[in-house]
Amino acid sequence: MPRIGTSDLTVFPLALGGNVFGWTADEQTSHQVLDAYTAAGGDFVDTADVYSAWAPGNEGGESERVIGSWFAKSGKRDDVVIATKVSQHPQFSGLGAANVAAAARASLERLGTDRIDLYYAHFDDESTPLEETVRAFDQLVQEGLVRYTAISNYSRARAGEWIRIAKDNGLALPVAIQPHYNLVTREPYESDIAPLAAAEGLGVVPYFSLAAGFLTGKYRTKDDFAGKDREGQVSGYFTDQGLAVVDALATIADAHDTELASVALAWLQAQPDVVAPIASARNTEQLPALLASAELQLSAEELRTLSDVSSKVPAAA
Repeated sequence: MPRIGTSDLTVFPLALGGNVFGWTADEQTSHQVLDAYTAAGGDFVDTADVYSAWAPGNEGGESERVIGSWFAKSGKRDDVVIATKVSQHPQFSGLGAANVAAAARASLERLGTDRIDLYYAHFDDESTPLEETVRAFDQLVQEGLVRYTAISNYSRARAGEWIRIAKDNGLALPVAIQPHYNLVTREPYESDIAPLAAAEGLGVVPYFSLAAGFLTGKYRTKDDFAGKDREGQVSGYFTDQGLAVVDALATIADAHDTELASVALAWLQAQPDVVAPIASARNTEQLPALLASAELQLSAEELRTLSDVSSKVPAAA
């Protein structure tokens, strides 16, 4: 079981994304997914306070409430490492000290728990002095409301500055960083964030691990995604070079008698400092391919083939 950075948290090598809970997966279905994930050995659930404020009729916090109701029903709170995030909820926007304190308590209430295992600054808030934010996160650790702090979507310079402030002032150091990283989006992560993660002992927890579904192989022609929910996200990957990555995934998946998604996640899991890619499942049918990645061992040649073909993708250039 990989360890999250310098923390004492060890987790299953696939994090279950909670962005769909209370959005494209209703409460009952979400509970089924959580049941199946944990029954298979999974123990790392990733959410955010903003999930899913963008959906009609939602206000944010829906995912946390669904997870909280599952904790209450299943009794499995102590069996799961729960990660959530602050800065984007409509009622708790930004990373000012008072907002961070209030948002964390609101998340705890929705989750029905007394501590957050891993608490991320979701997006950088350059309107708030960074030291104020770092001290606010440290305060949550001191109070026992948060076990470990983490950062998401930060540039290398700003992440490095966060770490410097924490070190200089004896404050809680982040143990993880969450970047956008997958086989068709390797930059800016590999040249910008990866060296920092290696130098500072940060666990890497990539999101968009399957490129909005593109790396599952279900979008082979433009007709496959035209007019769909994910059209805007998928269209950017839809190039000859992107499709070549999907073809390489298909060849390797066939050789292992497994799904393309399993291979794409296994490649990520094999990258330096990656703890657990995040992938979400709208239903239990989507879960086996994700879980299979934890057992799939790709050869050095297969990993190299995927790295070589994906290096030609424009977004990864």
